[in-house]
Amino acid sequence: MLPSRRLLGRLLETEPLLPTSLVSLVARAAVVVVFARSASAHLADWNTTLYLFENEYRLPWLPSEWAACLGVGLEVAGSALLILGLFTRLAALALTGMVGVIQCLVYPAAWPEHLQWAAPLLVLLSQGGGRASLDALLARRLQAGSPRPRLPPASIGEDHAPGIPPR
Repeated sequence: MLPSRRLLGRLLETEPLLPTSLVSLVARAAVVVVFARSASAHLADWNTTLYLFENEYRLPWLPSEWAACLGVGLEVAGSALLILGLFTRLAALALTGMVGVIQCLVYPAAWPEHLQWAAPLLVLLSQGGGRASLDALLARRLQAGSPRPRLPPASIGEDHAPGIPPR
């Protein structure tokens, strides 16, 4: 049995079938799982973490101790920001950069896994954190509290504002 024209048309249209806020929420959760687990493992045994950064990860332009602190710090901060949906695009950009460094300098053969990390990050860069985020709450507050036009201050010696007749 062939699908109806209406169903086929719906499947082929370019408008989103799911709310973008739901997609952003799922993307945030997917990224947090990866990077929070990594941060947890790195923080559980700092000596092993330092060993890995010195002997396995080996970034050519950065001392291994600095690289470990920056990498784990980015995993922790990025995960925390994404859980909250705060500065979502900035966190996604930073983590995308980290994925790029890992892909190019550490594990170039692991591109299928890195692609799975990058896909939700690119969604977040594109769409932001969605309605269920602190970004959305802050945006609403900023729009609600946008400054109102003010009258210019009265000139010295005037006891009334310009354009308003004195009493």
